[in-house]
Formats: sequence, structure tokens, C-alpha cells
Amino acid sequence: MTPHMMRQLWAVIESVQGNTLLQIDDSALVQLLLKRFVAKQPIDDQAQSNLNHYIQSRIPLIRDTAEGRSSAQPKHF
Repeated sequence: MTPHMMRQLWAVIESVQGNTLLQIDDSALVQLLLKRFVAKQPIDDQAQSNLNHYIQSRIPLIRDTAEGRSSAQPKHF
């Protein structure tokens, strides 16, 4: 996976609402991120497979990042 693809993937992750990333199961999370990535930049099957494996291996980090974003948002009373 190229550094450019990694930056694009993390931009996609940042564009998804944090609560969504926290509430869906692992499989749905991987599929959501793959779908959004490919919608922005079509890639071949091998690159998609590599991206799939990368996302799966980073699920805890993705969820931690989403949780951090959610807790950093100001609370409205």
C-alpha cells in the first residue's frame, strides 16, 4: 500500500462520523471504508485486497481515533 493511499484512507476515515465508526461491527466498518475509498478513487482488485487487510489490522486504531473525536466534541446542554 502506497503512502498516498494511506493518506487517502485516513482522510476517508476522518470524513465518517465518529459515532458511525463506533456503532457498526467490524465487517460493516471495513466494507463502509472500502466503499467510500473506491468511490473517491477506483483501484484494482489486488489494491482493494491490500486495503481490506490494512483496514482490518487497524480497526482498534480507527475506533480509538473515532472515540477521541467524539469525546473532543463540545457537549450541548
